[in-house]
Amino acid sequence: MIIKVCGMRNADNIRQVDAIQGVNWMGFIFWPHSSRYVSERPTYLPTHAKRVGVFVNEDLEQVKRIADDYTLSLIQLHGHESPAYCRSLRSICRDSIATIKAFNIATIDDLTQTSAYTGVADYFLFDTKGKSVGGNGEKFDWDILQHYHGQTPFLLTGGIKPTDAEKVRAFHHPQFAGIDLNSGFETSPAMKDPALLSTFIDQITH
Repeated sequence: MIIKVCGMRNADNIRQVDAIQGVNWMGFIFWPHSSRYVSERPTYLPTHAKRVGVFVNEDLEQVKRIADDYTLSLIQLHGHESPAYCRSLRSICRDSIATIKAFNIATIDDLTQTSAYTGVADYFLFDTKGKSVGGNGEKFDWDILQHYHGQTPFLLTGGIKPTDAEKVRAFHHPQFAGIDLNSGFETSPAMKDPALLSTFIDQITH
């Protein structure tokens, strides 16, 4: 199971989370309207976890510039980026960079939008539909995903908390690839609690 910890910014906190066994990906949000926005390059970036850049309807050249500057392994698109945008991004970035397309889910009908992105995104991210494009801190009904019959692997996010270990362990789907942890493990925006993360990861992986 892929474990992604998103919304990182503080260098010391990044170092702490990077040292946790089981953290595979670490997300950095480059959307100015987010309370976890990374406005300046942290003095420490992860060396164990893969670096994920999160963008919302950003200019392609700006995405490429940040991807190169941060040596990103993955680019997560959390806005209304079209399939054509995703294809263009692939053409201008390094071949080694994978793409994640996020979708906000509330009903079965919201899954229909994924079909247009088959083959142009390496992963999907299913988040809760809310007031913001992400970071709403609430879960959607995961049972909806039993109606997802696509072949693109996906990650789950949206309001996952330390008390949800059993719920995560009980979730099964042939394309379920991992989870994305954020606000439920914070002491304040962009500051994660390493102990909570470590305990939770141990609970869901053992």
